[in-house]
Amino acid sequence: MYTIADPLAHAHRNTPDRLATVCGETRHTYAQLWSRCRRLGAALTAAGIEVGDRVAILADNSHTYIEVYAGVPASGRVVVPLNTRHAEPELLYALEDSGSRILLTDREPGRLADPVERVVRIPDEYEAWIAGGDEIDLGKGIDEETLAGLFYTGGTTGVSKGVMLTHRNLIANTFQWMARVLYDSSDVMLVMAPLFHAAGSNCVLANIWTGGAQVLLPGFTAAAALDLIEAEACTATLGVPTMLAAIAEEQQTRARDTSSLRWVAHGGSPIASEVLRRVHQAIPSAELIEVYGATELSPLATVQRHEEALIDTERVRSCGQPLPGVEVRIAAEDGRALPTGTVGEVTVRAPTVMRGYWGKEEQTASALRDGYYWTGDLGYLDDEGFLFLVDRSKDMIVSGGENVYSTEVEEVLFEHPAVLEAAVFGVPDEKWGEAVWAAVQLREGESVDVETLIRFCRERLGGYKVPKGIDLHAEPLPKSGPGKFLKRKLREPYWEGRDRAVN
Repeated sequence: MYTIADPLAHAHRNTPDRLATVCGETRHTYAQLWSRCRRLGAALTAAGIEVGDRVAILADNSHTYIEVYAGVPASGRVVVPLNTRHAEPELLYALEDSGSRILLTDREPGRLADPVERVVRIPDEYEAWIAGGDEIDLGKGIDEETLAGLFYTGGTTGVSKGVMLTHRNLIANTFQWMARVLYDSSDVMLVMAPLFHAAGSNCVLANIWTGGAQVLLPGFTAAAALDLIEAEACTATLGVPTMLAAIAEEQQTRARDTSSLRWVAHGGSPIASEVLRRVHQAIPSAELIEVYGATELSPLATVQRHEEALIDTERVRSCGQPLPGVEVRIAAEDGRALPTGTVGEVTVRAPTVMRGYWGKEEQTASALRDGYYWTGDLGYLDDEGFLFLVDRSKDMIVSGGENVYSTEVEEVLFEHPAVLEAAVFGVPDEKWGEAVWAAVQLREGESVDVETLIRFCRERLGGYKVPKGIDLHAEPLPKSGPGKFLKRKLREPYWEGRDRAVN
């Protein structure tokens, strides 16, 4: 098996003069990318950062991000991509929990400088930092089981969990993806989803293996994405459903030449058939592809190709068949495999399953059982192995492709002195797929309005986790016998008339 140093070396040997990255006016070949990653490794060594040490990055998409994403693990360190949509307390937690020694960032770090030994600002300080002539060998002293990255995702206990992905995990998923969606050196990939997100980083290693170009979009707007597709003759892109919907709307309003697009993929949350229809009408040259997975799966488990041909069929609701080398099983709570057509929890066994959660043995043991990763999604397989999702067993909301665990939001609401009880759940949202919603019972004698509670949350949580609405209840919230909130009962009025409770 390989490490992340191998695709870099392969591209350097075979396509050194081909374009590797396009970022504004800056263009680097694969020979330059190879050199810059080796110089990044040398800079880390000079700074005393040892093999296995964590290096965090908080930044918008750029060629630098590609170098850090590939070069840090290729040099034996562990990359920690931080979500730019997280609030400062969440970012501080990730830095402290991971024990990151260096923070690379394109913004003023503020308090984020406190947990780390050094902050390197992107671009100027970073460029000076790696400008020396020293280059180290990549891939030395590491193997496929070496930890490559810590990817922080929402936590069911109210704090994020660092998903430990090895070189083997990431390389295996790259090969599986390439087996289903063929790449070559003529590909030009628009990277429009943020690189800290699986939808942004999913194709990075595949493009490097094959010597294709990657066009970086620092911050997504539909207009900017379409302008780059036209200007750079992009052949493929991947985003979350809200991005695709915005692109379709913009293209219908002010059309660009998108005939170069070979495929457009989406993941992160289910997509509405009508959105697929609009995307196909707006960009008829592109094959539409749905991907399903989780950060814990490096990230892909299933792929549904040619959705444009399925829009008016029942199978458009499926997220596809397992990738080669991936086993998807539907399981009962006791671990029994369930027969075709029966709803149960989606579990996955593959070489892409994470090592575990950083420093969280109990959560790791709960998620990794009987050799499978238990996703928390409820679904069924049809007689051809196509996976259909119907609900979630975890208290999780997926809004705009981002996971929001309800307990994170509940803990913040409980901090407000007027709140006695709080239950958070997802409701359908036309734009974001699902929106965060809350039900709150106030303490006797207390009074607070919804906007005040929402503002209280906004000061403590990333914007996408803040409730879009809050229902105030005079009576206690409904509970089960053991005292758990009956969230299904709270959700039912919002999901009435729908055939599934995920959106």
